[in-house]
Amino acid sequence: MCDALLRDCPELVRLFVENGLDVGQFLTWGQLENLYAGAPEGSLLHDLLERHQGTSHEPSSPPEYLLLERSLSDCHLSQVARILHELLGDVCAPFYVGLHSAGQKGIGAKGLSPKAEPLYRTELSPNPWTDLFIWAVLLNRGEMAMYFWEMAPDAVAGALVAARILRELSHREMEAEEAASMKNLALRFENLAIGVFNECYRNGEPRAYKLLVRRSSLWGGATILHLAHQADALLFFAQDGVQSLLTQNWWGEMDQSTPVWKLLLTFFCPPLIFTDLITFRSMDDDLRLDPSQPMEMDSLDTDVKTTVGYMMSENTDPPSPPSPRRFWLRRWRQFWGAPVTAFLGNVVMYLLFLFLFSYVLLMDFSAPPAGPSASEIILYIWVFTLVCEEVRQGCFVGSQPVLQRVRQYLQDTWNKFDITALLLFILGVICRLFPDSFESGRTILCLDFMVFTLRLIHIFAVNKQLGPKMIIVGRMMKDVFLFLFFLGVWLVAYGVTTEGLLLPHDRRLPWIFRRVFYRPYLQIFGQIPLNEIDAALIAAANCTYDPVAILMEEAQPCTNTYANWLVLILLVVFLLVANILLLNLLIAMFSYTFAKVQGNSDIYWKSQRYNLILEYHNRPALAPPFILISHLHLFIKRHIRKVQSSKGRHFRECRGEQWERRRE
Repeated sequence: MCDALLRDCPELVRLFVENGLDVGQFLTWGQLENLYAGAPEGSLLHDLLERHQGTSHEPSSPPEYLLLERSLSDCHLSQVARILHELLGDVCAPFYVGLHSAGQKGIGAKGLSPKAEPLYRTELSPNPWTDLFIWAVLLNRGEMAMYFWEMAPDAVAGALVAARILRELSHREMEAEEAASMKNLALRFENLAIGVFNECYRNGEPRAYKLLVRRSSLWGGATILHLAHQADALLFFAQDGVQSLLTQNWWGEMDQSTPVWKLLLTFFCPPLIFTDLITFRSMDDDLRLDPSQPMEMDSLDTDVKTTVGYMMSENTDPPSPPSPRRFWLRRWRQFWGAPVTAFLGNVVMYLLFLFLFSYVLLMDFSAPPAGPSASEIILYIWVFTLVCEEVRQGCFVGSQPVLQRVRQYLQDTWNKFDITALLLFILGVICRLFPDSFESGRTILCLDFMVFTLRLIHIFAVNKQLGPKMIIVGRMMKDVFLFLFFLGVWLVAYGVTTEGLLLPHDRRLPWIFRRVFYRPYLQIFGQIPLNEIDAALIAAANCTYDPVAILMEEAQPCTNTYANWLVLILLVVFLLVANILLLNLLIAMFSYTFAKVQGNSDIYWKSQRYNLILEYHNRPALAPPFILISHLHLFIKRHIRKVQSSKGRHFRECRGEQWERRRE
């Protein structure tokens, strides 16, 4: 069996299993280490294991006759665990933990014989098919990995983990053919995950929803949605079942056909919540699962506040007739607990924030010692609430350790955008408070207003028409940078040449840079100063050829008319190349990018929609500056009353069972 595995003979392995080989009794931790040690030389896994070989100190002496092509002196699962952590990041809990302590209990390191085999190597693997599946994926053995995936439990999560590992490995693989093979295999596993999930969705929507948000104890407590996001499984997010779940989370218990004007009217007039202006689903209409099924899921890692949260609740008793007080409280929570309400409130309040910011900059920004005005103080308080919300998102959302939460928070580009805007605002306010740096503070705050305004682009991501266009614009920005490279080379070549021909006596660096870069750039758009270039149109003026006089600005520099015909020829060639060749090249690149991305832009948008819905699912209902009320409520609830969310409890139970299972 070991020879069949090492020699990549999936048919022979299948034959062994069909003829009665019990993989659960075959695969021990020692056998698994032998398989990893038998990674062929030149393979990426072999290089990764060698890189981590010096960091492990667990003794091992696997039998040599099992490893015919063995090239690693020893290999330990702790090295494999580090490799998996590098490839999967913080998505899953660490693999293969506690083996050394369990195997060497009661044995000192000095008293251990060099030829003695660690005790843990004789223990059986609790998940043999999954361990073999990971081994085959790391070696990029497609047929072997497919067979082990068929035999292993948790098919959807396993396929997405394989897609994640293979895509990460493809970025590290130096050989183009092997990297392409990894990408193709990753796509195959993503399609397998899609096929299994779609079959579940056709058989029962509630169970398919549970599958998406269930925490997998086999894969370190990760949900399928999180695994799909980390694996960049765009096609998986484009499936109807995934989008249906996201839509239900977005609208909460409100009817999905509710017009925006009704939401706005109810937002500004909360008593309308208790009328029939907005249709809410009743408890009888909520989706519920079979009470006999275990409840070990986490609906998007936040407090239960949406339809999916109620669907996953442990209370399976039929609802009792609601009292008027319960009806009012339920309606209030149904409206303010929906992510669409949080999104709408944040959009409205953010527009008001930008209006206040612009008013302060243009109308009410007094220099010291006059001090900040009332509107400016309100603006400072508003920004302080924004800072509090960013700190909450980065440090207090989720169940991972704080460093992992911060790393996950910084992975989002828009979060980096927010941090940049807030840091610029703080720097501008500090400079604004002192008379010597007041103008610098005003300048920084004006630039910061531009950053805050560009943040509005994130709002378009929720729109089905504008969201895909954002994807296209983002791809076109890469084309613009390539175009600017070609344009910059040609612009510098033309600008330096013409400056040396026309004004060789001017030594003023600011003016040199202005005429070398800025003037040719304006000429592309038709602003051509012929009275400064063409000798026939240059008017007589009080000028000088003396560099010192020019540097002291006692007189303007005279234009050199020698070889003026060459300057005109260069102007014609520059405009020909820049306006006709390069600009048409940019248009052609835009057309190609648009045609290439347009067909898949909807898929990209559906994947980004998950991030947006998850963000506003996590946010409190109240928007800044009133979000401090929500923060105070959460602080009292979590740290004073010690009320924990049910989802956090499910996570801990699932994670605890997993750790105990791995240590046994």
